[in-house]
Amino acid sequence: MKKKTARWLRDAYFDFFKKRGHRIIPSVSLVPEGDASALFISAGMHPLVPYLMGEPHPLGKRLASVQECVRTQDIELVGDSFHHTWFEMLGNWSLGDYFKEKAIGWSYEFLTKVLQFSAKKIAVTCFAGDKSVPRDTASAKVWRQLGIPEERIFFLPRKDNWWGPVSQTGPCGPDSEMFIDTGKAKCSPGCRPGCGCGKYIEIWNNVFMEFEKRADGKFYPLKQKNVDTGMGVERTVRLLLGLEDDYLTPIWQPIIKTISELAQKPYKGDWRRPMRIIADHLRAAVFIIADGIVPGNKEQSYVLRRLIRRSVRQGESLGLSVGFSRQVGAAVIANRDNYAGEYPELDNLEVILSVLEDEEQRFRRTLQRGLRELEKAAQKLIDAKKTMMSGKEAFFLYETFGFPLELIAEELGKSHLKIDEKEFEEEKGKHQQISRRAAKGRFKSGLADNDSRSIAYHTATHLLQAALRQILGSHVHQMGSNITPERLRFDFAHPRPLTALEIKKAEELVNQQIEAGHNVERLVMPFNESRKMGALAFFRDRYPEKVSVYKIGDFSLEVCRGPHVKNTTELVKLGRLVIVKQESCGAGCRRIYARFEK
Repeated sequence: MKKKTARWLRDAYFDFFKKRGHRIIPSVSLVPEGDASALFISAGMHPLVPYLMGEPHPLGKRLASVQECVRTQDIELVGDSFHHTWFEMLGNWSLGDYFKEKAIGWSYEFLTKVLQFSAKKIAVTCFAGDKSVPRDTASAKVWRQLGIPEERIFFLPRKDNWWGPVSQTGPCGPDSEMFIDTGKAKCSPGCRPGCGCGKYIEIWNNVFMEFEKRADGKFYPLKQKNVDTGMGVERTVRLLLGLEDDYLTPIWQPIIKTISELAQKPYKGDWRRPMRIIADHLRAAVFIIADGIVPGNKEQSYVLRRLIRRSVRQGESLGLSVGFSRQVGAAVIANRDNYAGEYPELDNLEVILSVLEDEEQRFRRTLQRGLRELEKAAQKLIDAKKTMMSGKEAFFLYETFGFPLELIAEELGKSHLKIDEKEFEEEKGKHQQISRRAAKGRFKSGLADNDSRSIAYHTATHLLQAALRQILGSHVHQMGSNITPERLRFDFAHPRPLTALEIKKAEELVNQQIEAGHNVERLVMPFNESRKMGALAFFRDRYPEKVSVYKIGDFSLEVCRGPHVKNTTELVKLGRLVIVKQESCGAGCRRIYARFEK
């Protein structure tokens, strides 16, 4: 058998599902297009939400992809053998076509016949049911028919085996997860898949979207039942190779070896954790920068800054010299053949590495300022004849300067001072709760929820881009957007601020088109044909062979996933579109905010 790399896995997966009628769709940008429901694409299903909700996909009802993802909720956990910030997710989808029997059967066949996992090592979980939705006996029945014995079928509650909805209402359903039994002894008599002890490692998840949760809190059967699956590339390759550490796979080893050589320390013992963090965070940073994000203090930019700065902190602990982030970033890019997808945006090598280097240098200066602040704080405690720094003050240093608790404790220890660690953890917990609430708040709006106002703003964004191109020039193109039910934010290429007259002209032109009552037509065609028609398409160069093109009169023509209003007169009832703010969002990039006002 060929070497089991990420590329081998991707090719095997695609070959398997293409033979079963699936069309392969490309990975989309990490930054959700016109969607405020999340900072980053975090699952393969995210860009398919409109089609899971019933909109026809240009390529049909059976799809498969490998999608690059970023998950920020586990950043603090990175450093163990399996948590990652940027990762690749293999997935296959049925949009109202096949359901549990075929999905589970194909999963079992791929695991046992293609990946050649022993059937005796496979354990599965199914939804146990509750007062709202009955037990998923249908999935369990399929597993039994395939030969999985009763003792390896586990029924788990909603927190373990249920997906969605992404907001308060919408499609959702039970899932059935597949685990590989590593052969380790059970941690307790109640040991089962998902317990976290390491005996069972999750390898694949099949989500069956068969219900709709409505405003009354009840679950109703969906007219279009969907299948959404997810298989993490890193974890699967590790299991294929029989390793206990993701970072020992060919995906990670070139990056880890670079860090080890720079630090002149082996990837062993206590050195492993900082090396893993640097490898993970700088790999994620490379791909985020490649998608046009630069470090900053808001949203995606803040996540990027945090990742680079956490890497620098760990680099300090390893004694890495100034500029190590550029060298590690270069190792990430040089290693791209190990990644399952094709990422042409990595060709922008010098820009990516320069951003890493600049942010590292900026943070090293911040670290020095922070150490001076820490020295002052320690002296105040000594002068006040105190021996303990409050948890609140320690958390301020942690949050402001990126100092981990152990660094603060080490510096204070030089003066025989301590930290109120209990209060520190309480402050940290409060901050994490606020962050989680904010994340949930993002998911309550945006296109993922098909909110009618968000859809209206999405359509207005198309009109705004067309207007700006007429007024400012054809160099204007979308570099990002963020839409909520309250406003739109549009990032575009342009070297200078807009004048008051240009803003006024843009507003007038957009509102004229809204009042003109244009139909919004959806055309399905090959991507190359859409370009010949003059359709705008700026989200990298990775599009499926067939795309949706939205035409608004003779004014706007764009490749887009949608959704949109049917006619621009639907926007009139919201008022006039007004540009309320503009600002810079990076070199050669402007950002404007607009909202409907009556």
